[in-house]
Amino acid sequence: MEFHYYLLINPKAGGGKGKKCGEQIIATMKYKRLAFTVLETQFPFHEKELVYKLLASTLLNWNPKPQLKAKQPFPLLIVIGGDGTLHQVLNSLTAQIPIAYIPAGTGNDFARSLGLLQPSVKVLEQILQATWPRKINILKVFEQTSNDSKVCINNVGIGLDAAIVHATNHSTTKQRLYKYKAGFLSYIPAVLQTLFKQEDFPVTVKCEDETYYFKHAFLCTLTNHPYFGGGVNISPAADINEPQVDLTLVEKLSMGKIFYLILLLALKKHAHSKHFHRFKASTIQINSPSKQFIQQDGEDFAKTPCDFHFSSTKQLFWF
Repeated sequence: MEFHYYLLINPKAGGGKGKKCGEQIIATMKYKRLAFTVLETQFPFHEKELVYKLLASTLLNWNPKPQLKAKQPFPLLIVIGGDGTLHQVLNSLTAQIPIAYIPAGTGNDFARSLGLLQPSVKVLEQILQATWPRKINILKVFEQTSNDSKVCINNVGIGLDAAIVHATNHSTTKQRLYKYKAGFLSYIPAVLQTLFKQEDFPVTVKCEDETYYFKHAFLCTLTNHPYFGGGVNISPAADINEPQVDLTLVEKLSMGKIFYLILLLALKKHAHSKHFHRFKASTIQINSPSKQFIQQDGEDFAKTPCDFHFSSTKQLFWF
C-alpha cells in the first residue's frame, strides 16, 4: 500500500523539541523520497483546526480496510509534539482513523508506556515498517454535568496533581527554563507551593458495584498506564494493554508524612503503602461537590465540582 504522510508538527512542544524533531523527520522523508505534507501549529489549539480540515477533505477510516480509489495513497497522519498535542488531535478525530505519533514533548508519558521513547528517526522507521494499525487502550471521560465526552491518553487528576499542573502551566519561569532545556524544573516550585495550599476534599468513588466515600481526599488520579508527570510511576499495576481504569487516591496527611510518601514515590517503594488507595475496574465514577482544579493530559481546568464517569476505549495507532 502506498502512503501520503501528513506531518502535524507542534514546533513549540517541549520548549522547542517539536521544531527540532520535525526538521529531522522532514529531512529523513526527503532523503527517502516519501510523499508528505507539512502542517505546523501556529497558536494554542491550532492542531484541532488543522485536523478538522483534514477530516473534511483527506483522512479516511480504517474499517477494516480503507476504501481507496485506484492508485490512491492512504493518508496517514503523523503527530509530532507532546502528549498535549496528541490529546487535542485525538479529541478531534474518530477512533477508526489511524494515527502515528513521534514524541517531542517534555513528559512523553504516553510514549514511555508504549516503549516509543527512542530517537525520532527510529520511531519514524517503526512507523514506516508497520503494515497494520494497532488498537491501543485510552481513557474515555464522560462529564455528567455538562454531558461532555473526551478521551485521554495518560491521566485525569483531581486535587493536588491538577493544582500542580495549573501552577506550572501558569508559571512565568516555565518558558525561561525551557530555553535552557530544563523545563522539568518548573514543576519543583509548583509542587512546593501547592503542597502547602492544597486542602482536602470529599470524594465518592463508585467502582463497578461498590461505593467508597473519602472525607479527606488530597490527590485523586485516574490513569491509563503507570506514569504521570514525566515518568513518575504513580500506579505500578496500571497496564495500557488492559482495558481497565486505575485510580490512585491519597488522603490528607501531616506534612511530614506527605514528604515521606513523596520519598517512597521517588524510590518506587510506594506500591504497598497503606496511604495509597488503589482501585482497578472497567468503569469508575468520581463525584465531589467541592470545587477543585482538574487536569486532563496536562491541560488544566478552573476549579469546579466534579461528576465524572471513566471507562476504557480503543484508538487505532500506527507504529
